[in-house]
Amino acid sequence: MTRATAPQLDDDDPASGYVSTKLRGDWIGGGQRGVFAAETFETGELVAVWGGKIMHHSQLGKLGSWLNRSVQIEDELYLVSNVEGPSDWINHSCDPNTWLSGQIALIAARKIYPGEQISYDYATTDGSNYDEFDCQCGASTCRGHVSGEDWRRLELQERYRGHFSPYLERRISSLAPPRRI
Repeated sequence: MTRATAPQLDDDDPASGYVSTKLRGDWIGGGQRGVFAAETFETGELVAVWGGKIMHHSQLGKLGSWLNRSVQIEDELYLVSNVEGPSDWINHSCDPNTWLSGQIALIAARKIYPGEQISYDYATTDGSNYDEFDCQCGASTCRGHVSGEDWRRLELQERYRGHFSPYLERRISSLAPPRRI
């Protein structure tokens, strides 16, 4: 009996992630990029799936600018994109149009129209303070500052229930229920 072995993936292998063909990347100013809908997405439609290499948090200091291409997937584990591409350019918004389905897939949280920038709320994946920043998303619900503690906010737990990364869902369910007075 021969044992099948998994294929070795090159760093530039397209299997390192997926973005819908309905997306296009573009510059948004300040040397930053974003991803925009080129066609309509229906609610629940797959937008992107992150890929890359899994790294322990102790290795993050070695990443330099590649830290911007990482997403936290477990308490001490991060998925780091091994090639720069459109899935790395999906930016944060406090009022996002996508959210997580499972650990690494983004789906449309509502109908998304052509020309809209694709975004998700980093609170649904980040449970540590490796990527804090002052937010300027402009949403009426903008928190002003994004941190790895935002998942603790009750209003976000209610808004994104079922759409947090599984490790954050476990953290949330282990918290004592809020006491009403």
